[in-house]
Amino acid sequence: MKEIAKYSGCFICGEKNSIGLKSRFYFTGEKAITDVVAEKQYEGYLGIYHGGITAALLDEVMIKALLAREIYALTVELTVRFQKAIRIGQKLHFEGYLELQKGRLFETRGKVMVESGDVVASASGKYLRVDGDMRMELMESLEP
Repeated sequence: MKEIAKYSGCFICGEKNSIGLKSRFYFTGEKAITDVVAEKQYEGYLGIYHGGITAALLDEVMIKALLAREIYALTVELTVRFQKAIRIGQKLHFEGYLELQKGRLFETRGKVMVESGDVVASASGKYLRVDGDMRMELMESLEP
């Protein structure tokens, strides 16, 4: 597995973001993955992980599946379905993969599972490949 490039200031993967998750993402050749523990500081209700944090992690794991292929893109649509509440302290496994490409538009899928293997949330995303100045801007912010 290869670690996927990141931006140090990113809320999800940035190691220098003091309030961020500091998640590390890897590419298996097929999909991007990350493992996190649902921490209390990201609680939505008492004892329950915030759905917005789950959605942000799903967005990140799906776009990392593109970035691992050196596709520089921005999110244009994100749909998340929550199947079960995530409890604080649970270990979570996120996966994201490229499903379809239509020109500059990339469609992805993602899911998050708990240790039992149960899927607790799933997502689909659409990402638009950027070119020119925007591509250079994104590339310059990344670290290998």
